Amino acid sequence: MTADSQSAAILPPGPTEPIEIDTTEDAFRQIPHLLAEYGDVVRVKSPSRQADSYLVNHPDYLRHILVKNHQNYLKGPGFSRVKMLLGNGIIVSDGAFWRRQRRMIQPAFNKKIIARLSDEVKRCNLELLAAWQHKADQGAIIDLTEEASELSLLVILRVLFSEDLDWIIEQQGGNPFSFLTQDLTRDMKVVLRFRELMKLLQAVIDRRRERKLTRFDFLTMFMDATDKETGEAMSNKELIDELMTLIIAGHETSAITLNWSWYFIATHPEVEQRALQEITATVQGEVPDFDQLANLGYIRQLVNEALRLYPPVWLYSRKAIDADRIGDFTIPAGSDIFISPYYLHRHAEYWPQAEHYDPERFSAEAEKTRHNTAFIPFSAGPRRCIGDFFAIVEMQLHFSLMLPKFRMQYQGDQPIELEPFINLRTKHGLRMKLGNR
Repeated sequence: MTADSQSAAILPPGPTEPIEIDTTEDAFRQIPHLLAEYGDVVRVKSPSRQADSYLVNHPDYLRHILVKNHQNYLKGPGFSRVKMLLGNGIIVSDGAFWRRQRRMIQPAFNKKIIARLSDEVKRCNLELLAAWQHKADQGAIIDLTEEASELSLLVILRVLFSEDLDWIIEQQGGNPFSFLTQDLTRDMKVVLRFRELMKLLQAVIDRRRERKLTRFDFLTMFMDATDKETGEAMSNKELIDELMTLIIAGHETSAITLNWSWYFIATHPEVEQRALQEITATVQGEVPDFDQLANLGYIRQLVNEALRLYPPVWLYSRKAIDADRIGDFTIPAGSDIFISPYYLHRHAEYWPQAEHYDPERFSAEAEKTRHNTAFIPFSAGPRRCIGDFFAIVEMQLHFSLMLPKFRMQYQGDQPIELEPFINLRTKHGLRMKLGNR
């Protein structure tokens, strides 16, 4: 910005008292009041950071930040804690290093690769199907949240390590990653325990190199990837950081989405019936082919509506490198920008009756008229989640296998409490009575 424009800068409105915007229950409760009082761009003084915080909640402005002028924004506050857990993987890295890693990893997530890896996803779901059949025969009440977490963890481990996961389990006397489904605090104890697994990941990498083992999974593709500009492969640390990133990010987001999708199916019989009709008309045989998944449009709609209401990442941040203009307001250099998909997805201008669950919001006709940055559960622009397509495939495979076999009856009678920390989870596990169809 020029000196003249800086002198004429207009800062957004906001409260006079300091407020901490972060992944906390306090911030979760305060944000809607800030947006209601001050509008779609709110300036907030931080009690702990030098830079002011700017809460941005309008699709036009978010398109500017995440897409049109994305090069002016780095990862913001809050990512340092994630970095302790995940290392310098693509979720937290920035600049030239992030671009290099993204270029090397991106090919592993193309449609042809995901099609082949979907066999591992089917395998995991068929194992769960057998377990659920036994429980359904007994009319068991299950903790759906726990079951979804265990399934999602197994899926991401299988697509990362394929048959080497069996070697890991044999060597460790059990699945060494299973604690991730049992302790969801992500506090320092969990961080240290997870970081201890780095040695195990290195052992898997070394074993593959020494034995020249051929696998079709993400690890092999990451090990074989080279930077187009330098011809260099990833270092061991870079490999491990990306593996740890996918284990956590790929597991938790899918588990949360499965959890909410089943809840809405169980509490909306008309949605359940339409989904069943689509599966029956589309899937030939007991197990769907990958090519059939593209025709499960309503399954995708119901998953997207769950993602709208309860996006796993409910708050994230950016930091402005240079001063910028958003709408009528100036954003000074160094400012911290906070984006909340949870509240954006409830913006009354774009989502009428926003608290109401309605998969028709994502019909082909509805999507033609909606602002393309009003729905950002996977973020937007160059830093959009690399695994978004894989995540939808994972959901479609799961429901196309499970819905024709099982009926869920929600056992709760109180409003569901949320836990808005790094990821947006239900505070307590969702109890479901599992029955056969």
